[in-house]
Amino acid sequence: MKGASPRRPIRVLLVDDSPLALEIVRRMLEHEPAISVCGTAGDGAEALALIPRLTPDVVCTDLHMPGMSGLEFIREVMALHPVPILVLSIAVQREHTDTIFEMLEAGAVDIVAKPRGGLCEASAGLAGELVSKIKVVAGVVALRRRRRPAAEPVALPQLVGGRSGLRPRIVGIAASTGGPQAIETVLRHLPRNFPLPVLCIQHIAEGFMEGLVQWLARSTPIPVCIAQDGHLPLPGTAYFAPDGMHLELDAHGRLRCSPELRGQLHRPSADLALASLARMHGRDAVGVVLTGMGRDGAAGLAEIAAAGGATIAQDEETSVVFGMPGAAIANGAARLVLPLGQVAPALVRLANGESPSSPAASGGGPAR
Repeated sequence: MKGASPRRPIRVLLVDDSPLALEIVRRMLEHEPAISVCGTAGDGAEALALIPRLTPDVVCTDLHMPGMSGLEFIREVMALHPVPILVLSIAVQREHTDTIFEMLEAGAVDIVAKPRGGLCEASAGLAGELVSKIKVVAGVVALRRRRRPAAEPVALPQLVGGRSGLRPRIVGIAASTGGPQAIETVLRHLPRNFPLPVLCIQHIAEGFMEGLVQWLARSTPIPVCIAQDGHLPLPGTAYFAPDGMHLELDAHGRLRCSPELRGQLHRPSADLALASLARMHGRDAVGVVLTGMGRDGAAGLAEIAAAGGATIAQDEETSVVFGMPGAAIANGAARLVLPLGQVAPALVRLANGESPSSPAASGGGPAR
């Protein structure tokens, strides 16, 4: 299901068991001409029945509701009527790591935390954040999901002792919107003895990085950790930037964590990270750009490609948002365009010194 047409307001269905909360959120949105509240529901079952009739562009739901919980509701929506979902709940504070990433894994696109004092204490800033996120979420392609997520039916190559051809030494993965789920899929399908360090650049709100790493560490066969400045990256370990910092390699191949802005829109910056891999390892670097909004990563991936390294972009069909991979494809940086489920097998083949795949067509339309 595609997002809302720019020619009409974004149709939003609000779901909350509190009539007061529904009214407050409706008032937050009513002054935004680009958004129209097409309906409200007091629980998940009622909302499920309304979705086929109202055809909303975005569903904005609470988490704790009687009967069908918000998490169960998200799973049912993604299985029956895929539509972009934004969670607005008091149960998505920074300390609620398990809850947050369970919702993202189930199919929610983004989250907004209700004030601890309730929506009555909400400021104009919350209304602005909510409007902004609804506009972003409305541009997402919602992919149908199984009620019980299963591993993709992909034949995973086995690591072999001898290698020939390219001998990569490090992998860089970049993602934004939809990235936690996408990175989890890639890391979960790497073997325990994967021989390369993996630098992961994920755009995420400050305060949530540690929770992301803890969530990933429970489901991936390779170790996942927050990078420490000055350490050498170890084989078979995935590293994420500390909160509010860039992550890259220095001139000696060590991890560099820095808060310097250096003109970058995002921190961590995918362009900075991938470019550092190109400078340090040249043709022995592998770059991957996954789902995400914007263009971050396209320039860095182009530097890896120019150095002779392997470059991969996620295809449009499996991307939640095709902005970042679409930009990498459009500028010719991606030598391979793969569905999400094929990225890990391609990385294993590269680690074996084999060709990752036959090059795919570098199409997919403009970034968004």
